[in-house]
Amino acid sequence: MKITEVIRVQRDPDAVWELFNDVPELAHCLPGAELDEVHGDGSYSGKVSVRLGPLTATFEGKATVVSDHATRSGTVDGKGVDRRGGSRGQVKVQYAIEPGDEATLVTVDADVLLSGAAAQFGRTGLIKEMSTRLIDEFVRCVEAKLAAGTKAAAAEITAGEVRGFSLFLSSVIASIVRFVKRRFSRRRG
Repeated sequence: MKITEVIRVQRDPDAVWELFNDVPELAHCLPGAELDEVHGDGSYSGKVSVRLGPLTATFEGKATVVSDHATRSGTVDGKGVDRRGGSRGQVKVQYAIEPGDEATLVTVDADVLLSGAAAQFGRTGLIKEMSTRLIDEFVRCVEAKLAAGTKAAAAEITAGEVRGFSLFLSSVIASIVRFVKRRFSRRRG
């Protein structure tokens, strides 16, 4: 599944780029993410926990991050396994940071592949809605870290917990509203 987002961060592009290159610090802004080990070669081991209604999946795995300082862009290749539920996940992300009119723009293109129980949510189309909500929390955390007065204060800031059931429920409601709007607009047109 393809996910493309343009994130607006109300900070200087240089500061945003610097944070994006501090992977251990940036990982604190990803809801449900825990970084376990920094390998020193651009690869990292950790886990990402996701709660969706009755499903809780903790993907343990490895990600490799490659940054291009000249273009302020990079890639992330990651994969993990939820040993308890048997789901597997793989993600390939390309990102680019550039100045915008009133904010720094971070373009994220992700290709997500899920198998097992977690894949059922991908087929329902809810992952897109949920990713938007997770990205909103990510942006709030990034902006708070960049606004912190010191590195120690920034290190204390982490992403808020995104509750699985409320996230799932709000995503279902948003999907229903979009469906009704499409149906209504077709009948009027």
